[in-house]
Amino acid sequence: MATYDDFVKIDIRVGKILAVEDFPEARKPSYKLKIDFGEEIGIKVSSAQLVKHYTKEQLMGKLVMGVVNFPPRQIGPFMSECLTLGVPDENHECVLITPDKADAVVGGRLY
Repeated sequence: MATYDDFVKIDIRVGKILAVEDFPEARKPSYKLKIDFGEEIGIKVSSAQLVKHYTKEQLMGKLVMGVVNFPPRQIGPFMSECLTLGVPDENHECVLITPDKADAVVGGRLY
């Protein structure tokens, strides 16, 4: 069973998507995201399988939640620096976890 101490080791922050690019080299349809996690963390890049539910235009400026303290992970030719969080829909396609208020602080830590 996980403990609260285990939970606080995972650094989950609010980020704002600054840029979205197609990622044609990915095994499954994906985007490359450039995400601002605020002054303390800075800008990180992530790969996310979001093409079924979101256009690039819909993602621009969107607030998302991401794990910022996992080690970088190689995804094909791309090095992903954070994990953008989502949940599956009925077809196992990713739906983003997002703050429900636009005034959530970029870089704010989940608690």
